[in-house]
Parts: sequence; structure tokens; C-alpha cells
Amino acid sequence: MNLSPKHLIRILEQYGFVFKRSNCSHQLYYNPATNKTIIVPVHGGKDMKKEHKCYIR
Repeated sequence: MNLSPKHLIRILEQYGFVFKRSNCSHQLYYNPATNKTIIVPVHGGKDMKKEHKCYIR
């Protein structure tokens, strides 16, 4: 099952992540409680492939 970026963003926001900034087709979400940043690729409404869901820093 592929996951849409919009659905992943909703899940992240439920876990306390807030929008930090956008860089072209990637959005960065930050969780101040865990000090983690997650990069979500948003490419024109396409679903993300399993191996490229998101990047955690």
C-alpha cells in the first residue's frame, strides 16, 4: 500500500509535528518534544513509494 503525502502529514501532525518550512517539493516537519525533523516529499499529489516514504533527521 502506497501512502499519500497528505495522509502522512495528517499522521505526523497527530503525533505533535509542526510545519517548519518548504523547500521546492519537500516539506519539513519538526517535533519539538523529540527534537526530530522529518522531510516529506510532495510531488504533485503522487503517492510515495514504499522505500521513499520520508527522511528522518
